[in-house]
Amino acid sequence: MPNEANYLDITLLGKEYRVACPPEEHASLLAAVAYVDEKMHDIAEKTKSNISERIAVMAALNIAHEHLSGSLSAGDIPTGSGAETALDFGNVKRRISLMEAKLDAVLTPQEKLL
Repeated sequence: MPNEANYLDITLLGKEYRVACPPEEHASLLAAVAYVDEKMHDIAEKTKSNISERIAVMAALNIAHEHLSGSLSAGDIPTGSGAETALDFGNVKRRISLMEAKLDAVLTPQEKLL
């Protein structure tokens, strides 16, 4: 690698990855890795799934939901054309549920192949 300091080796759900990351962001990336890894392990235990892609997508959806429902205040929501827009969390939850159902429909047959 041209500059090893710009890469970081991480582990998520027991699999190792090398990611590009400037040295000054190593600590924050490692904190994010620990959080995501914990979420992935929780989902793997709860769903009894061993399909990494499914676990990763579910973790991403859960983290996005947490972020959207917990860390945005009215002042953080973008405004458009001078009028304030509101984020409909009920709609977000419904969309996430639909995504989960679609994932289940697609991935369940793959689990049977194992």
